[in-house]
Amino acid sequence: MTGALDGIVVADFSRVLAGPLCAMHLADMGASVIKVERPDGGDDTRHWPPFLDDGTSTYYAAINRNKQSITLDLGRPADLDLARTLVARADVLIENFRPGVMEGFGLDFESARAVNPGLVYCSITGFGTDGAGASMPGFDFLIQGMGGLMSLTGPEDGGPYRVGVAVADVLAGLHALAGILAALHARWIGGGQGQLVEIALMQSLLAGMVNASSAALLTEKDPRRAGNRHASVAPYEVFVASDGPFIIATGNDRQWRRLCEVIGADHLIDDPRFVTNGARVTHILELGEALAPHLLERRAAEWISALLAARVPAGPINTLTEAFADARRLGLDPVWTVDGMRTARAPIKLGRTPLEARKKPPILGEDSDDVRAWLESAG
Repeated sequence: MTGALDGIVVADFSRVLAGPLCAMHLADMGASVIKVERPDGGDDTRHWPPFLDDGTSTYYAAINRNKQSITLDLGRPADLDLARTLVARADVLIENFRPGVMEGFGLDFESARAVNPGLVYCSITGFGTDGAGASMPGFDFLIQGMGGLMSLTGPEDGGPYRVGVAVADVLAGLHALAGILAALHARWIGGGQGQLVEIALMQSLLAGMVNASSAALLTEKDPRRAGNRHASVAPYEVFVASDGPFIIATGNDRQWRRLCEVIGADHLIDDPRFVTNGARVTHILELGEALAPHLLERRAAEWISALLAARVPAGPINTLTEAFADARRLGLDPVWTVDGMRTARAPIKLGRTPLEARKKPPILGEDSDDVRAWLESAG
């Protein structure tokens, strides 16, 4: 056994981010993932900068390792027949077309189930398949705005901001991964029957905002932007040392007391405005003003070292290059290298069937001959 999903065949009809991310993690777990792409350019992300010297998009490379690529023109009867053969032989299908597109090709769930009852069929959309939003495009930026995330992101006294990565797509991809794994387990214990897994980016984001969504639902009041502050915990924000900003993230009153001791602000420990977390959240502006002059007395690295020694969470604000270096320094192994290409290591560690990078992201159609031969052999 070389991977937890060794022997599972995935037909990846998806493109851009959520679907390809999900399919890549299935491939990391040992599944054989066949990425189906149109001949005239393939996945849109192949054309998104920045590019490596060989023309590979770094965006595309992030979410397509360990896959095979076959080009199929679904408008051609011969290629459509091959696509239907792939569906008949696959264990999992992932697609994120607009509702109705796969049905037009005879590749929708009901058609697929008729020839392959064991198929786990995952459909990823922006707003679901049968409501008023079914025809709407599911772009991450739109979802961040419509889903409420941007209302929480940005300066307290400024406008809304999008998160710096496509977090709605990432959440949807991970929820799709969980749904597919659950459906495969249900197939194993339930007589071999597959099922439909549906993921809507909007709903995925609403669930993924956890405490903020809970606050809105249970209090019927909208959480407000707080910049780098936390709505429920304090002090939990960016502070400024003598040489620049760093993070303090106290999580309880014990850590608060230790923080005050380290920075020489013992007089604040039992101040009625700050003695409990709830009081500190209520008096958040006064709290920042009280801590600021003490923190300006030393450099950020000195404060971080002293606070961590006292078991108070603190850390730098890294660039991504610094973040990978910090992860290595802290004992993590955050990078895979496959065929000379570096990629962020999958974060899931399995003790008996470890995930691995076996193949760098394929060039468009590089496996077409092999996959076509395999599909044609089924006839």
